[in-house]
Amino acid sequence: MNKVFKAPWAISLIAITIVVSAILLGIVLIGILTASRSDIAWLVAMVIIPLVILLISVFFSIRGYAIADNTLYVQRIGWNTKIDLRNLTSADVDPQAMRNSLRKWGNGGLFSYSGKFYNRKLGNYQAYATDPSKAVVLKLCDRTIVVTPEHPERFANQVLATMDKG
Repeated sequence: MNKVFKAPWAISLIAITIVVSAILLGIVLIGILTASRSDIAWLVAMVIIPLVILLISVFFSIRGYAIADNTLYVQRIGWNTKIDLRNLTSADVDPQAMRNSLRKWGNGGLFSYSGKFYNRKLGNYQAYATDPSKAVVLKLCDRTIVVTPEHPERFANQVLATMDKG
């Protein structure tokens, strides 16, 4: 049975996304208004790169999470990231899980908090998050994943119930 959970946005994610998007679009506007047609480097730096950053971030945004057949599907725009849950050892709700994290590689708030992170509590972990206060920590044999579905307790119970059936 497939179960889908939305990925609600925290106010901080909304604010970061609005501010960074406005800055990137402002750079594009300045680039368009001030560029000479012959200055390709200027157009690339001031128009192309900011637009690419914005578009890539949009397509990597997290819409929700689906659980089916021992697999977690992190729903993106037009595609899913698949996470095999057969080696799951625990699923715990922890609203403080992402606190004091260092982003090692990834996105720190433009449409999502996603990528590789580290903190003392979890060590190295992969995040697919939109609202850290709704964090569910999935411990697998070889890695730790943090997701932030609506109704974290129901999500954790659903993941564990799926594993019991598998």
